[in-house]
Amino acid sequence: METLTKLQKKDIRLIGKFVEVYCAGKHGAGEHSTFCLPAGLGERRMCAECAEFMAYAVARRIKCPLEAEKPTCKHCRVHCYNKTNLAKVKEIMAYSGKKLMLRGRLDYIWHYFF
Repeated sequence: METLTKLQKKDIRLIGKFVEVYCAGKHGAGEHSTFCLPAGLGERRMCAECAEFMAYAVARRIKCPLEAEKPTCKHCRVHCYNKTNLAKVKEIMAYSGKKLMLRGRLDYIWHYFF
């Protein structure tokens, strides 16, 4: 495994939190397991479907060709996700962003709007 940059680590932790919040809200307290983020970035609890998406998202973030001038994904000119997963990440970000802001995570406002 290659060494991750500071920005990659931040983005992976962020998408992990968003997927965890989405999964808890949409998929309830059913069969959830622990998904280990790469490079010792922690663990997230999610269902198998969300863990599969999370693995895809991590792989795509690691392979992103725009590391130096990386904008947020919604403003990116090169979308790394296929159409199905692009729609899924938009749904996850919209749902989780609102939930996290309502919980007082105002630091996510920047990522949500920009």
